[in-house]
Amino acid sequence: MKITEVESFLMSFPFPEPIRLPFWGGERTILKRDAMLIRVRADNGLVGYAPGPAHARAAREIHDIIRPFLLGQDPRDWATLNFVADRETTKTYRAVEIALIDLAARFAGCPLSELIGGRQRDRIKLYGSAGMYMAPERFAEEAAAIAGLGFTAYKMRPALGPEEDLRTVALMRAAVGPDMGLMIDAHSWWRMGDRNYSYATVAELTREMRAFHPTWLEEPLPPDDHDSYRQLCAIGAVPIASGEHEPDEAGFSDLITTKAANYIQMDVCCQGGFAMGRRVFAGVQAAGLRFAFHSWGTGLEVLAAAHLGICWPANVVEWLEHPCYANDGRPGMYPFPLADEILREPLAIENGDLIVPKGPGLGIEIDERVIAKYPFIPGPWSFFRIDSPAETVAVTGDHSVKWVAADPVVPPEAKE
Repeated sequence: MKITEVESFLMSFPFPEPIRLPFWGGERTILKRDAMLIRVRADNGLVGYAPGPAHARAAREIHDIIRPFLLGQDPRDWATLNFVADRETTKTYRAVEIALIDLAARFAGCPLSELIGGRQRDRIKLYGSAGMYMAPERFAEEAAAIAGLGFTAYKMRPALGPEEDLRTVALMRAAVGPDMGLMIDAHSWWRMGDRNYSYATVAELTREMRAFHPTWLEEPLPPDDHDSYRQLCAIGAVPIASGEHEPDEAGFSDLITTKAANYIQMDVCCQGGFAMGRRVFAGVQAAGLRFAFHSWGTGLEVLAAAHLGICWPANVVEWLEHPCYANDGRPGMYPFPLADEILREPLAIENGDLIVPKGPGLGIEIDERVIAKYPFIPGPWSFFRIDSPAETVAVTGDHSVKWVAADPVVPPEAKE
């Protein structure tokens, strides 16, 4: 079996109108959501798929560097192929590698999970990830709605100032009762310019939030400031989560070995692939910590991560993020129908757990009609406008760096 083609398809779902989300230090504008589908063909007619980093640089790396390397290779040799490139291109290659494993598993007639360690269980716990920059009462309403969908935990994104953020947590806990997990993704707290929360403010918020028993507080400080994370963890008020912005394996190793976070997070499709994920899991297990997947795209990303997660026990790889989009009238942050339509059948969710399919490869077929239905729209998908100092920062699809450099694009508000 030889590889005959390697392709990546960038896709976009544009919103009818820009979504504007004011926060304490500015406003975020979301124009669209992007996704990448990777497809690898073999000379026997089999095809393997993977989610990829949803930005143009990765697409160029796949076409110009990764495709020439893989053409003519046997996908069953995925574990021993010696691909050498710079750090960012290597991370993109590891996303393509998932498609090689899918192809090899389809050829073998077994689930993808069996080629990456063997499943230890058939299900993994999901947290419903949604709310972004809303009034406290709306967060509470959405938390109850996500609980009503059967999820056992809800993740949201506060950005209203310390007092209102604390009130939000109190209202959410009152709305869902004592048993629902609450994850607080505080990535905006260090993206507000002069209004960034200080370490002292964050530390005090953790002490005050302790009464509401959050599952974790995620990225409340700049993610490269591991020293401050270690100090915050040492307080022990609430569990701390971080990892989605780590640029390399050394960053994860430092987070883990120095216990700068209680929950280690990683997007395996963007930050290093399955082999690196397994090494991170091993470090988490040795340190007595917990792992929680970051997964902020389509159902295909959730599915791919799940196959890896079930190869480890639940007391190591505990949580998998399930983005909740407002598709088909469901509660969620906004509609992103591409996220569902990329799979020919919906993910099987039971009592808040994802049941990982046992069919060949990924176990659910890909619907390639999304490629033509959602043509790619170049440019950033989101902008942060910071009030002080005045600046606007563009965001693309990569989660492993704080900000991804993008071609200059004038945000919508600057044109008015």
